[in-house]
Amino acid sequence: MTALSVSTSSAASLRADALVVGVAKGPKGIVLAPGAEAVNEAFDGKLAEVLGTLGATGAEGETVKVASPAGLKAALVLAVGLGEAAEAGYELEALRRAAGVAARALAGVKKAALALPAESAEEVEAVALGGLLGSYVFGTYKGNGNGKEPVGELVVLTVRKGSKDAKAAVERAAAIGEEMNRARDLVNTAPNDLTPKSFAAIAQAAGKEHGLKVEVLDEKALTKGGFGGLLGVGNGSANPPRLVKVAYTHPKAKASLAFVGKGITYDSGGISLKPAGHNETMKCDMAGAAAVFAAVVAAKRLGLAVNVTAWLALAENMPSGSATRPGDVLRMYGGKTVEVLNTDAEGRLVLADAIVKAGEDNPDVIVDVATLTGAMVLALGTRTFGVMANSDELRENLHALAGEVGEQSWPMPLPAELKKGMTDSTIADLANMGERMGGGLVAGLFLQEFVAEGIDWAHLDIAGPAFHESAPFGYTPKGGTASAVRTLVRFAEQTAANGKA
Repeated sequence: MTALSVSTSSAASLRADALVVGVAKGPKGIVLAPGAEAVNEAFDGKLAEVLGTLGATGAEGETVKVASPAGLKAALVLAVGLGEAAEAGYELEALRRAAGVAARALAGVKKAALALPAESAEEVEAVALGGLLGSYVFGTYKGNGNGKEPVGELVVLTVRKGSKDAKAAVERAAAIGEEMNRARDLVNTAPNDLTPKSFAAIAQAAGKEHGLKVEVLDEKALTKGGFGGLLGVGNGSANPPRLVKVAYTHPKAKASLAFVGKGITYDSGGISLKPAGHNETMKCDMAGAAAVFAAVVAAKRLGLAVNVTAWLALAENMPSGSATRPGDVLRMYGGKTVEVLNTDAEGRLVLADAIVKAGEDNPDVIVDVATLTGAMVLALGTRTFGVMANSDELRENLHALAGEVGEQSWPMPLPAELKKGMTDSTIADLANMGERMGGGLVAGLFLQEFVAEGIDWAHLDIAGPAFHESAPFGYTPKGGTASAVRTLVRFAEQTAANGKA
């Protein structure tokens, strides 16, 4: 794991294997970003000229390496592009992405110093978090030295002499980044290793490590409790379902939040089997559960004055002689009945049980997170998640918070007219499918039916950004991304600060 630290040492005097500076696109060529002054001095004021000769343009994500001259303790200088030059200061997301690109480019290096713009505590945190996320490598299944190790240590250089908030900013970045990387590990783990039972065990171990209360309902407890959604989805698998509660409480908390995560550890589609080409990455269908789990652990590590509970609805959706069939009726936790028209619309079934259970604790807000629908990917693409809610204020707030922390989201409606297709079942209270057009919204409307009256609720459909299948960019790797973790943590921070959700 990459270590993070902060230093007020000069970039010229700090001993490291590599030194990172920022460059940007100016009106007359590349310009150096704040933080590069000492490095430029070592190049006799000609660093921009040297980099330009080597083909640097300052474009976002671009990297150029150059050997260090006398006067620098680091052997290598890495220039990373920030995009267009910004006289008023660079956006935090630009700093995160630049630090992430640099950390990935320096894989295998023992120690690197980040001399990027980092004057404010917010900039220090952005550089630290981006670097930690960019250094992420999932090497569980690689042997024989196949693949470079992540950079060993990242040192964020800042001019905030004598200020404790820079150190606090790096510590906060470490707490959030390490939990995001934990979520990434879970998403990337092969489904033969990550089953509902093993996921529950991981949650129990984290609870013991961080002082969280963890409760696990196994298949016997689920049967006794009448959790028809979880059991209906998990019936076809040799790996039975679990419902896991991970609770963090603070003695000064004045509000409580419940985060509910879809945790389908592998989704074959069940009897409504997915075709070839659509099931190879379905280990990622538990990304929502990974996100809410990571968010609660991060809230504990940050010591936020708010009560936060994660509910992990874990199941494996497989076809077999005991699997739920299209046409079956499930009696959900809480008593509602659902006619299953498509077993590949399983996420909403496990979430419904968990949402009802979470509501029994009477939280101020429930937020569920799920890789729920392909329709949301068609609507918003692969980098943006949809936000739905039974409260306009909550929906707009979560959308705004996502933007603050660098996550792309978009507010989506819950049109009442789309409910008709679900409520037209002749034999059950609801069907698990409705109109084909607007399928992502139909799924949100289905979940809303299970929210207790008087509780504000939001639904984040992260089907697009949860698993990145293309080349890495910024601090985003190929594979699991930990989508929505930062938004949830920011929401918990806001709630703690305001004393209400």
